[in-house]
Amino acid sequence: MTPNRVTSHRTVLRRFTRAAAGALIAGLALGAAPAQGVEQSTDLPEFDFSACPAVDELPAGADPGTWRCEVMHATGHLRMGGVDEPLTEPMKITFAEGRVDGEFRQVFGKMTAAPIRVGRSPLTLTPQYGGYADFLSDDSRRGEFDITFAIGTAHGLPAFVKSGCAVGSDEDAVHLVLKDTVPTRVISKDPLVVTFGAQDAEFAAPGTSGCGPAGRALDRVLGLPSAAGANVFRMDVTVAMRPYNGTGVDE
Repeated sequence: MTPNRVTSHRTVLRRFTRAAAGALIAGLALGAAPAQGVEQSTDLPEFDFSACPAVDELPAGADPGTWRCEVMHATGHLRMGGVDEPLTEPMKITFAEGRVDGEFRQVFGKMTAAPIRVGRSPLTLTPQYGGYADFLSDDSRRGEFDITFAIGTAHGLPAFVKSGCAVGSDEDAVHLVLKDTVPTRVISKDPLVVTFGAQDAEFAAPGTSGCGPAGRALDRVLGLPSAAGANVFRMDVTVAMRPYNGTGVDE
């Protein structure tokens, strides 16, 4: 499946509309006044805006002056099947959002993540974008996106694991619907940076795909597939935002 990078509000209404980083603060997202009680932090992480979608990748009719790019860093904890590991290195997700003719729209940019070591085994799981994301919040959800986990080892890809071997696929990804655990808090106004906590404790995890003969053995080792309610993905999120108006996002 080749994902469409542009997401419209009408499309995502059919698949829960709330988002991982994207609405963060809906008012801040679309130009309203910042929340009260801003805590200005002097110890911000480095945010790389180089993966922001280019202006010519925004939807037809988008006014770049009203759009912004967001870079999300998320650490936390993953419990999925037989995997129970902290995420100490941040997943990084970049996307653009704004409105076209009053309708909320988004364009996905890039997702990167470090491998997660699976217990004391040599296996690693590397989170990857699964082809769908909705970064518009509503009253019931923080956000949603699809994720897969590339399987490897701490020493590279072994002979018994095929390239492309993963937990899930673009057709059958881990579908996360995140709910708030920690309220959104502004930690910097310049640059604009917010934090929040979210988790999904209800998702189902598919088995492995693209692994060839090793697939069944890997499923047993990883405890997959794993039914809904037996898994938890917790995230501690920090998001930086820049507008497409010549003040930080390349045009």
